[in-house]
Amino acid sequence: MSTIFDRIIRREVPADIVYEDEQLIAFRDIAPQAPIHVLFVPKTPIATLNDLTPEQAPIIGQLALAAADYAKREGFAQAGYRTVINCNGDAGQTVFQVHLHLLAGAPLGHFGTPIR
Repeated sequence: MSTIFDRIIRREVPADIVYEDEQLIAFRDIAPQAPIHVLFVPKTPIATLNDLTPEQAPIIGQLALAAADYAKREGFAQAGYRTVINCNGDAGQTVFQVHLHLLAGAPLGHFGTPIR
């Protein structure tokens, strides 16, 4: 099944691409949840973290390293940023292709406030 991210990788859908190499692509989120909201997506199709195999584990490291490099390059690494990978619907995953959200550009508040 093809996702919107697959279509962005194939250049069938426009995106504001900020980074790309052989393994991954990164682009600005079209519905940002922070002043800086970039999605880092592997070019290997993996629906969720639950579907990741041990052989594919380095992909997650590549996403994290690319996000950290981007934060340093753009000058907000020292101020701080958040990275998030959602897994399935209850966690908020809406596109079923593993991806890492990088959020920054403003104080993001404390993570893990109890839900009431």
